[in-house]
Amino acid sequence: MVLDPGSDAYTQLTEERVDHRFKGLPPDADGLTVGELAAQRRNLFTGGFTTPVLALSAERLEHNLKLMETYAVRHGLAFAPHGKTSMAPQLFRRQIEHGAWGITLAVPHQVRVARAFGVRRVFLANELVDAAALRWISGELDADPGFRFVCYVDSVRGVELMDAALAGSARPVDVVVELAGGEGARTGVRTEAECAAVADAVAGARGLRLVGVAGYEGEVPDADPERVRAWLRRLAALAVDFDKAGRFAGLDEIVVSAGGSAWFDAVADVFAEIPELSLPVLKLLRSGAYVSHDDGHYRKLTPFNRVPEEGALEPAFRLWTQIVSRPSAEQAFANAGKRDAAYDLDLPFAQVVRQGGTERPAAGISVVSLSDQHAWLRTAAEADLEVGDWLGLGLSHPCTSFDKWVLIPVAEADGTVVDYIRTFF
Repeated sequence: MVLDPGSDAYTQLTEERVDHRFKGLPPDADGLTVGELAAQRRNLFTGGFTTPVLALSAERLEHNLKLMETYAVRHGLAFAPHGKTSMAPQLFRRQIEHGAWGITLAVPHQVRVARAFGVRRVFLANELVDAAALRWISGELDADPGFRFVCYVDSVRGVELMDAALAGSARPVDVVVELAGGEGARTGVRTEAECAAVADAVAGARGLRLVGVAGYEGEVPDADPERVRAWLRRLAALAVDFDKAGRFAGLDEIVVSAGGSAWFDAVADVFAEIPELSLPVLKLLRSGAYVSHDDGHYRKLTPFNRVPEEGALEPAFRLWTQIVSRPSAEQAFANAGKRDAAYDLDLPFAQVVRQGGTERPAAGISVVSLSDQHAWLRTAAEADLEVGDWLGLGLSHPCTSFDKWVLIPVAEADGTVVDYIRTFF
């Protein structure tokens, strides 16, 4: 079972009291529990919410969850979506309910969050050499026979540090050798010979067990379909070579994992080519940004642009802000800025204006800069915009959108808020 049914942490989320910690929520909801507020089904636009407020579309969120579940099944992939995107256990649970094998994470704190909410399969896409964190992981493994944990190794030194920290552990930590995307890429072992040396070190470590190979194709230099597929074939060949060398003896399956949000079509294609090995192969995809998608970076990069017959993700975020200044016909200011909106990849996109209860496209309005608490807007002649209007902004890069909001309303198309998503960054 991927999720511990005995975890009461989700119930505790609904019992948390609404107060000043949660920006954008109605001031008159102070003292209510999150569950009580959700039961009121307030309207995002008329129910007392204050701007700026980030909302997730209930319908688009469900669409994205179903689409990636279908995609993974169609292509014979196990799916461990990267949880660092949202750090929202409620979304982890929904991803698991939609067929996810488990959750991918990046750092020990994130694993602690997942475990607190009953996640029983975790793929850590990093080499973990923190001794305190390793001892905690070891304790979790020893206490829960159903807990599956896999992480990267990318150096002999890392293997030595891990093994030293795990001295006395009852269960070994499962590891996969990380193959780097290429010279100058982020992490990972650069050559196949070095991969073999790291695998040899794991074989000599009492506290570790080699279970496969992995990497991140998004780090391939000058990535294009040919280069990405060539690197993925190197990864698959490394698994084949390790298997021929008997490095996976005694396992139930071999893990081969890759897959960000820009090239999962290439992952699906190349993983389908992996020949039969001595054991079943867990072909583990790790894309995470899909859950909310976006209106910028991933909208341009999503593989569904290349394979439209497979479907299309839908941007689920909208940041609602209010016009607080209109100093000239060419300029306006809204009350959301760097504290509220992702801006590391693209500035927000003006999408819709709500004026007097009516919603229309944000024609002639563009975001040209962000201050800490203001969006600088350029307005063309066709922009009908007044102080007090609500402006709906699309965002780019989910990972730096979720982390600015602690409690996010989930709203249906008519504005009815049906849930609240708690994040843990």
